[in-house]
Amino acid sequence: MSGRARAQGQGGADAKSSDYVPGLRLSDPRPFSREDVRALAQRMAGEAYEPPQRIPEEWTKVSYDQYRSIWFDPRNALWNKSAEEPFRLDVFAPGLYFPTPVEIAIVDGGEARPIVFDLEVFDRSDQFPDLPVDERLGYSGFRLRAELEHEGIFTEFAVFQGASYFRGIGTGEIYGLSARGLALDTAEPDGEEFPEFRRFWIEHPDPEDDSIVIHALLDSPSCTGAYRFEMTPGRALTIGVEAEVFARTELGHLGIAPLTSMFQFDETNRDQFSDFRSAIHDSDGLLMVNGSGETLWRQLANPPSHLQVSAFVDRDPQGFGLMQRDREFEDFGDLQALYHRRPGLWIAPREAWGPGVVTLVEIPTDDEVYDNIVAYWRPAEPLAPGQSKAFSYDMTWSEKSDWGSGLRVLNTRAGAARDGGIRFAIDFSDGRALPENLDDVQKLVRTTGGEVSAAIVQRNPSTGGARLAFTLRPGDAPAADLRAQLRLNDAPLSEVWLYRWTV
Repeated sequence: MSGRARAQGQGGADAKSSDYVPGLRLSDPRPFSREDVRALAQRMAGEAYEPPQRIPEEWTKVSYDQYRSIWFDPRNALWNKSAEEPFRLDVFAPGLYFPTPVEIAIVDGGEARPIVFDLEVFDRSDQFPDLPVDERLGYSGFRLRAELEHEGIFTEFAVFQGASYFRGIGTGEIYGLSARGLALDTAEPDGEEFPEFRRFWIEHPDPEDDSIVIHALLDSPSCTGAYRFEMTPGRALTIGVEAEVFARTELGHLGIAPLTSMFQFDETNRDQFSDFRSAIHDSDGLLMVNGSGETLWRQLANPPSHLQVSAFVDRDPQGFGLMQRDREFEDFGDLQALYHRRPGLWIAPREAWGPGVVTLVEIPTDDEVYDNIVAYWRPAEPLAPGQSKAFSYDMTWSEKSDWGSGLRVLNTRAGAARDGGIRFAIDFSDGRALPENLDDVQKLVRTTGGEVSAAIVQRNPSTGGARLAFTLRPGDAPAADLRAQLRLNDAPLSEVWLYRWTV
């Protein structure tokens, strides 16, 4: 961000000039086209990696409460002065977990004008410390707002801040899981690499536009990337993503469309936690529709002691995503976190992605403040140095969680069986395909470890659907991958339910 701080002392209170006008301001224009981002990423990939400029160290040592004591004044938002503008843009202060300043430019008429860094666009309480201010400072990210529920009230719907992370919500929802531009070497023994969005170019929308377009440059020791996001807020937030990644080094473990969430406990592991709430999670399952059209629901788990990785081999997946199917307040009983209002996120590839695996990483956690769930698509073929890979997909952030076909899994319960083993009870939704006589329903239950009892199916009067119950007797097996499905006339009736049990 060198050279973009405000000339009169980087915006300190005593540095204001008499003609200072509050609000985000833009600097001199430069020519811009979408191809410029791709060309820049390609050129940088052929050069040695240069670590990004970091903010002064004192800014990263502030406490969480101190960082919360500096906030953007929405009156200074970009496009705030015109009632005809369909969006508002706010920025975030640097500091704490966000040591890398990013350049944010506004594109209009084929020209890009960077937003000038100015501390005076933020309000501060007396808790915020006196910190050094110099040309190394810059904004750590931005958020977007639109008129979603009430005319004249602009509500935020998306945030880009930190590495390549971004979050979104549909109308009436609150932030939960996150997405990333790219994942590299997730859960590898030598550690994960976190690419960063270094620069953003945001197209100035016309008054009649219901979408906003963002271009981004990604950089990392192993690769670069050129991204385009087209974001349309509403009851569901949709984001169309077009990207091309350029390899500096061999990318053997590449994660496309990575999602990050939190799962601590639900009815499968409630006995492990003493808490007044019924459950704690941002997402409760990984939903997949594979290339063959089969719908799979993988119930999330919080492994007791060791990180676990699950790989679902596929070719040309139709979609995958982390869902939050518990949608009632009493599913959680939390008046502050409001987990029942967290969105699910569905990824739908626009083209054939070829062979690979949907990868799920589950990390042990005993606290809801830590994200411990990661899901992404891993292509089978590595990307060699000098090569590039283009891909595109559509994201939907919403409460919708029935993207596939078949009776969907509503809930999973597990606990000790009276005669030994672990008893599982899986509730499936009601539907026209579910016969009145459940004796006609075929019960498919399998395990990779131990053995399972004969399964039974009963009508659940609360849901109207069917409950499948069985007992797993693991014996000496340290883990068991379970698979269950309801079938009718040798055809799928429900989603495929998957779960990994571990000691």
